[in-house]
Amino acid sequence: MTKLDLLKDWYQRVWIEGDLGAIDSFFAPRAGADGLMPDGQVSMEDFRALVPALLALIRDPAIDIDRSVEAGDWLWAQITVRALTARGVDPIRASGQVMVRVEDGKIADAYNAFDFITFFEQAELLPPDAFMLLLSGEKLG
Repeated sequence: MTKLDLLKDWYQRVWIEGDLGAIDSFFAPRAGADGLMPDGQVSMEDFRALVPALLALIRDPAIDIDRSVEAGDWLWAQITVRALTARGVDPIRASGQVMVRVEDGKIADAYNAFDFITFFEQAELLPPDAFMLLLSGEKLG
């Protein structure tokens, strides 16, 4: 299995199908993912809470890998998440990037950057143009 196949399988099984039991099969022992939560690395146990929490906000998710680059043990991918809002039929489309280091067919390191502001705006959990409001000094909440 190529590194790209591993990443595609991760997104399909865990993020699309919601198979939380598959999480451990994708990560090397003691591995985690940086960049998803503000307080540090997301562990395999954290993914078991994060995945259902995010999937509860949407319907019919799909994840496209728009472009990717492999270099040695590393894979970089730009992704687009497409879904519908959980409470309606409005589309959600947000993008992100991930870099993973693969060791013995498993993810040993992962670094993520995802546009959560756009995601939460489109999921109707932040006001429209939240980023612009924040830039102007407006407080949300």
